[in-house]
Amino acid sequence: MAIERRYVLGAVFAFAAIGTAVLVADVLATVFFAVTVAYLLVPLHEELTRRGLSTWWASLTATAAAALAVVALALPLLLVVVGRLDELLSVLSALPPTLTIDRYGFSATVTLSEARTTVLGYGRRLARSVAVVVPVLALKLTVFVMLVFALLTRTADANRAAIAVVPQGYRDLARGLGRRTRATLFGIYVLQAATAVGTFAIAVVFFFLLGYPYFLTLAVVAAILQFVPVVGPSVLILVVGAGHVVAGDLTRAAMVLVAGLFLIAWLPDVLIRPRLARETADLPGSLYFVGFVGGLLTLGPVGIIAGPLAVALAVESAERLSAELNEASVGES
Repeated sequence: MAIERRYVLGAVFAFAAIGTAVLVADVLATVFFAVTVAYLLVPLHEELTRRGLSTWWASLTATAAAALAVVALALPLLLVVVGRLDELLSVLSALPPTLTIDRYGFSATVTLSEARTTVLGYGRRLARSVAVVVPVLALKLTVFVMLVFALLTRTADANRAAIAVVPQGYRDLARGLGRRTRATLFGIYVLQAATAVGTFAIAVVFFFLLGYPYFLTLAVVAAILQFVPVVGPSVLILVVGAGHVVAGDLTRAAMVLVAGLFLIAWLPDVLIRPRLARETADLPGSLYFVGFVGGLLTLGPVGIIAGPLAVALAVESAERLSAELNEASVGES
């Protein structure tokens, strides 16, 4: 009877959670983001508690650290969008309808009118929506902070409630999935963010020394591309190098491609990732890329997190199933 009651209560909770998700659909991505961040902050919260802080102060400190990290990562992007959008639109407006490339006996004409019109229309819509988006982002940041703090203050209760629904014989599986979840979230948030910060620092110096007028914008774009698996900021370097090739400046193109790919696309990974990689999930880059792209196309921005996380949990489940089957086959033989 007790087991049946547990399952009934679990089903009631599941239906309540689904109903709540439907009702708060507009902030569902923020809620998901807050839940994953709070889950990742649990070790920090426990460490602060062990050092003598009360649960309330430990939760407040961890939440403040998370909020400051979010603001620090988002602020450069917001400043670039707001500060450089008008200049970018002016540059795009000045582009000719066609561009003719004539180098080494090869001639080609590229039509830019349709692409220019599309990009200009999107940019103007983005400019008009900035005034509306900023208050909404501030409100969602408030929801994020409040939810993270609430989850951290009730961490022990949440853990007990979650594990109590799982039958005794399957709790090792639940704990294994929990460890994989935390390791994957660490890889997505901490490792990627640290690598992006390192990329930004190197890119600012690199583009500044090469005399690019919008070196800060280029550095921000390089840092953002660091979150795109496999390709990363190498796409930006290739585009910048291709621009110099089109302009006929082959020496500068070669310098940007060689030094840029080394310093921006390769060096941050070598300097930062090995020092943090032991804390991350053992997930191949190809599977991470599949989860990233699939999640982004299916769920939008929240899929950047949900996609790789789903793939990581599928890999963990497959590994445990394989281990169980191998043990069973050895026992039978």
